[in-house]
Amino acid sequence: MTEWIAETYTSDAGWSLLEDLVDVGNRMAGSEGEREGAELTQDALADVGARDARLEEYDIQGWTRGTSTLTAGGTEQDCIALPRSPSGSVTAELVDVGYGRPEDFEAAELEGKVAMARSDVPDSFDRYIHRREKYYHAVEAGAAAFLYRNHVEGCLPPTGSVGTPDDPIGDIPALGISSEVGARLARRFAGETGDAGEAVTVAVEADIHDATSQNVHAELGPDTDERVLVTSHVDAHDIAEGAMDNAAGTAMVVEIATALATREDELDTRVEFVAFGSEEIGLVGSSVDAERRDHDTVKAILNSDGVTRGRNLVVYSNGFDELADLAEAVCERVAHPASVDPTPQPHSDHWPYVQWGVPGYMMMSETGDSGRGWGHTFADTFEKLDRRNHREQAIVLAELAVEMADDEFEVAHRDPEAIADDLEEANLAEGMKIIGDWPYDP
Repeated sequence: MTEWIAETYTSDAGWSLLEDLVDVGNRMAGSEGEREGAELTQDALADVGARDARLEEYDIQGWTRGTSTLTAGGTEQDCIALPRSPSGSVTAELVDVGYGRPEDFEAAELEGKVAMARSDVPDSFDRYIHRREKYYHAVEAGAAAFLYRNHVEGCLPPTGSVGTPDDPIGDIPALGISSEVGARLARRFAGETGDAGEAVTVAVEADIHDATSQNVHAELGPDTDERVLVTSHVDAHDIAEGAMDNAAGTAMVVEIATALATREDELDTRVEFVAFGSEEIGLVGSSVDAERRDHDTVKAILNSDGVTRGRNLVVYSNGFDELADLAEAVCERVAHPASVDPTPQPHSDHWPYVQWGVPGYMMMSETGDSGRGWGHTFADTFEKLDRRNHREQAIVLAELAVEMADDEFEVAHRDPEAIADDLEEANLAEGMKIIGDWPYDP
């Protein structure tokens, strides 16, 4: 066992790809940069010995950033458009809905107004509220435009898509603004406790067009019908390097493939490596792949999204006890710190499979930040990643992948009704229904 660990710890295959990906520049879904990132990943997987490295294309709704402005009281404030915001200009009174909890929207009069909501929730609140949920609460309340205010200090306006699977372009113009701009607007221009304040102007210009994205595939192990999927996403938002989200995850897929190529005779089940495109605009690449597959052939999924920055792993087992037990055993075996959380996590590429009962992990690293931290901002850059974390986590996840592919490891698929019940119990169902992500019958 020690020989492959040493080889994994000293490998530069994944880290080299990581540097290549962040140097591409814009890897927005459907862009030339996303395609370049996919081709780099395809080549990296082939170079480490994975077979049949290939790209599988699909059509998407393209969106390219244009000019966006936010003016208030004769001043122009820094902002960026939220991807898939429609173009348009709105001048209306500003309403600050604070954290943007459901009760905050219920207490505010938003018809025809500009709604501003923070990107976090208070510590006392029982769940994370996704950006799109806040956006569609504003839409349902009749808001004319939406401002998404970062809670992280540092003059960092957040990005992140709007839109639904059925309607990829959002309903109202939407901008991301920094914590500092949000505080300034709240102090000078917004009404108190949800009352309307002064008029502000929100303007978005975007090019909306047809586009093509692609998923990267490669394989190791025996040619079995059943397979284990080891996954990540290649695309990133166009405002930064996308290092943490998610070049690091794709680098991890390549590092796992490097380790498994030397341990291929230990694999009882085919391992398929998939680096998805267009995750940042609504899990499009993984949804396309999940629709094309027979779910019965997928034994389990190991998805990395947000690894490497912090040393400790956070393992989301999505209600599968066997996955939780296996992760705890492997982390104990290799003496790596990790916490296991059974709560369903519906916002990464494992989810289009897990929602139908396919066993799946989401792997990320613990940072101590609330929400995304530097993710989805200009600050998602390479120097914030730690190579030692990458090496150590690659050892953990490679060992986990081998165990998942072992015939002696068994994990049953679950009834989708049980997944729906888990979402209800975690208080996630209402938000998913609002943003169009609830796949189950009413």
